[in-house]
Amino acid sequence: MEKMMRFQYKPVRRQEAIVGLFVLLFPVLLPCFFASFSHASPSTFLEWNVPKPRHLRLLTSALQRESSNGEPTDLWAPLADQGWRPCFGGSVNPPREWQTMRFLSFALPQKSEGYLQVFLDGGLNQQRMGICDAVAVAKILNATLVIPYLEVNPVWQDSSSFMDIFDVDHFINVMKDDISIVKELPDDFSWSTREYYATAIRPTRIKRAPVHASANWYLENVLPVLQSNGIAAISPFSHRLSFDNLPSEIQKLRCQVNFKALVFVPHIRALGDALVHRLRYPPTESPPLITNDLTGTTDRNVKQMPQKFVVVHLRFDKDMAAHSACDFGGGKAEKLALAKYRQRIWGGRVLNSQFTDEELRSQGRCPLTPEEIGLLLAALGFDNSTRLYLASHKVYGGEARISTLRELFPKMENKKSLASSEERVLIKGKASLLAAVDYYVGMHSDIFVSASPGNMHNALVGHRTFENMKTIRPNMPLLGQLFLNKNITWSEFRQAVVEGHINRQGQLRLRKPKQSIYTYPAPDCMCQV
Repeated sequence: MEKMMRFQYKPVRRQEAIVGLFVLLFPVLLPCFFASFSHASPSTFLEWNVPKPRHLRLLTSALQRESSNGEPTDLWAPLADQGWRPCFGGSVNPPREWQTMRFLSFALPQKSEGYLQVFLDGGLNQQRMGICDAVAVAKILNATLVIPYLEVNPVWQDSSSFMDIFDVDHFINVMKDDISIVKELPDDFSWSTREYYATAIRPTRIKRAPVHASANWYLENVLPVLQSNGIAAISPFSHRLSFDNLPSEIQKLRCQVNFKALVFVPHIRALGDALVHRLRYPPTESPPLITNDLTGTTDRNVKQMPQKFVVVHLRFDKDMAAHSACDFGGGKAEKLALAKYRQRIWGGRVLNSQFTDEELRSQGRCPLTPEEIGLLLAALGFDNSTRLYLASHKVYGGEARISTLRELFPKMENKKSLASSEERVLIKGKASLLAAVDYYVGMHSDIFVSASPGNMHNALVGHRTFENMKTIRPNMPLLGQLFLNKNITWSEFRQAVVEGHINRQGQLRLRKPKQSIYTYPAPDCMCQV
């Protein structure tokens, strides 16, 4: 295996911060240069102009902040015990009286009603939730679940299957006492394929399952199909099971799948472990460690103290930017391009497009830009010595859009900077596998923060809540209003940010009706001590 990569970082002093700010403003000061450049490379600036900092006053102050001599205790301290535990094994040991507790009060049925197929669309985390729901529905119907089929996402164009992402043998083994699962259909049902259902109306396909359907709906509408044909295929299936009015055993079963049965395939875990190791033990700050494999093990004892790091999930792709209908400072060209994209993908049916940018921001409905997430972290007290891992796929605007965040946090890393192309060959160009690596690193970070709500945010917030790990939830309405105030000083901004996030750093919140069990696992899947 390859030697660990060597990086060289230089601390950002006050004068260097000013130089960095000049670099950011260079395109603004000399637009003619970039205009001529855009003629030479039309694809580079086809949809947007080089965005200038939108919060220059705050950015200037943030870049001049001093590095701390040590890590602030209040920022990096783990969450205190909140008096809740997972209701089954996991990394947190339950009290002795819970150790014999079983999830379900009813055993695996001796005879299955038939085979249940589900077809899941969306990205990795939407599909992950769909898999959990599929297990629950199979239990409700006493059906044998066929490993779910993952549709090709029209945005990411990733054809990765369940077995490409998740350890299928582990999945089946963990669930073996609760439901029967098969990797593929027997020969008698081999005709039941994605292509078969795409060509005509089929009696075994359930096409109109309502969003958040009740258990009774499945018993009344899907069970008869199973009993008559020996198989039922539900497509589409995402978000097709209610979060309310279900037996507690079914709710716990969903969490068992999500937090225990679904683990990534070994090569994703190995790459994730290597990235985490390199974030904990940066090579430039000690003699380089020679790795034997992707797990990050070395030929000598590691005496260096592990460093802490923050994972920032930045979903700022074209899809997100367009759907938000917000203004991100790219000028008229960007606005026109995103409007055209909205029309092409959603036919103009985007609720946010009815509101002005100011209205959307004051309501907290605009995703944070890289600049804004950087200012949030700086205001909370993270300085330019903080190690950041950027979890993202494609950032709309590329490196130019990220440059402000990088100036604020020069020790920012991602998959490409931490791992060689050879180490990344198995995940290259595969959005679901790339997201899986980011998810894995996010679950091993000291702190996780997401720049916008979404499936990755929801999944990691729920999983880290389950494990009692610190997670910063940006106060989007507050931040929107603060960023609209162009006269606010850095001290005023920082005070408002700190006060507005005191209770948004991983404190457990109980699930309310209609809320997702995957984002709020308590009290359904957690027990109070």
